[in-house]
Amino acid sequence: MKEHAVVIAGGGPTGLMLAGELALAGVDVAIVERRPNQELAGSRAGGLSARTLEIFDQRGIVDRFLAEGQIAQVTGFAVTRLDISDFPTRHNYGLALRQKHIERILAEWVSELEVPIYRSRELRDFVQDGTSVTMELSEGASLRASYLVGCDGGRSLVRKVAGIEFRGWDATTSSILAEVEVTEEPPLGIHRTALGTHAFGREKYEIRDGKIIFADEGPVNVMVTEKVVVAATEPTLRDLREALVAACGKDYGIYSPTWISRFTDMSRQAEAYRTSRVLLAGDAAHVHSPVGGQGLNTGVQDAVNLGWKLAQVVKGTSPETLLDTYHDERHPVGARVLRTTMAQVALQRTDDRTEALCEVVLDLLGMEEPRKRIAAEMSGLGVRYNLGDGHPLVGGRMPDLDLSTANGPMRVYSLLHRARPALLNFGDHLAFDFTPWADRVQLIEAGYAGIWDLPAVGEVTAPAAVLIRPDGYVAWVGDETQPDLNDALTTWFGPPAAA
Repeated sequence: MKEHAVVIAGGGPTGLMLAGELALAGVDVAIVERRPNQELAGSRAGGLSARTLEIFDQRGIVDRFLAEGQIAQVTGFAVTRLDISDFPTRHNYGLALRQKHIERILAEWVSELEVPIYRSRELRDFVQDGTSVTMELSEGASLRASYLVGCDGGRSLVRKVAGIEFRGWDATTSSILAEVEVTEEPPLGIHRTALGTHAFGREKYEIRDGKIIFADEGPVNVMVTEKVVVAATEPTLRDLREALVAACGKDYGIYSPTWISRFTDMSRQAEAYRTSRVLLAGDAAHVHSPVGGQGLNTGVQDAVNLGWKLAQVVKGTSPETLLDTYHDERHPVGARVLRTTMAQVALQRTDDRTEALCEVVLDLLGMEEPRKRIAAEMSGLGVRYNLGDGHPLVGGRMPDLDLSTANGPMRVYSLLHRARPALLNFGDHLAFDFTPWADRVQLIEAGYAGIWDLPAVGEVTAPAAVLIRPDGYVAWVGDETQPDLNDALTTWFGPPAAA
């Protein structure tokens, strides 16, 4: 029986990101993936949010995605786009890039980190005890690990076997997605009818002046809302034809589907993101409508929150209680995503009362403060963990400042490429014996003369020192409102090393 410190069930974006995080920390991690390769059939997520781009920047891989995607103001809320070009971040935009490309780029990175992937293998069952999780795979294979993380999607076997409740709301709408050939050219773009939203597009496109310009040739991607809610089963070409006739009055002579699938607005969240040695991330922990484009991005951010914590526990640096902060921090974020997504689905209904509500929402989002607040939330830049009161930086993302150091100019995010925490000391304000944590946390004597500006918050007081976690969030700020630095270092990065 092969053994690893951590086994990840599922090699999608969340599982790949988590594997990369653990590998950077020197943890023996492996992925179990049922697909024989990274190829992805069908249309899934279509882009990356500003905060996810920042996360990739923190790991030094963002240029790989920027080279293949198209920058655009794709942040939005139901009925309108939200411009974030005035937000204080190097990535004040979204990136249009299909999931199959996102997965391929992540898989290449994980391969460079030499993470083994058990392909064409499926997790069938597992049992956990006080020290390990023993897994039964397809074709008689088995694995053992100290921890198992379910990144295996909305129908997660890991979640079901672990007995974790998946509470929420049943579907109120369903839609069919497909890639097909047509005998009659459909009207490309997004359309709203009395039945709901439908859209036509092509695989290849360009974004010019904020508008999508599709290629003139090639198969057509179709999305159409169904007249009645259908369970998330596999649809047929006949189902698609009937849905198109109901919504558009014709089926455009569709034939030869490359793939066809169905999605609903079912919204559910795992009651717990952890039970002993089993954890959940991504769609295994939360499912919702794809409206708003937050699913993949939320999953990647789950992984980055969990990765460094799990690594420290596996390596014995921190106690197992550190894993409790994963649920404490990410469960409220997932709940909020469900809430905003359900609100967007409701706003996409086409009855007169909903149209009136949409007009009111549009008026509100045209104002500066509501626009910035909702845009910060939808882009992920406004996520702030409850790490205590005091300085506005605490619990929020660290801005990517241009620092001056003894070794020359340096960006904050370049310090996080190896997923190591950092303590930035701005001046002579830090009188503290850092030696007991020197093997775990970088100490950088830095200077910064610019403005400290946060999305949707504005300018904040310049701190004397900042403790940055590997996920890029601020754990402690050197001012009178914060607890002792010793306490913060011990909480997040383990007790001081013996002299």
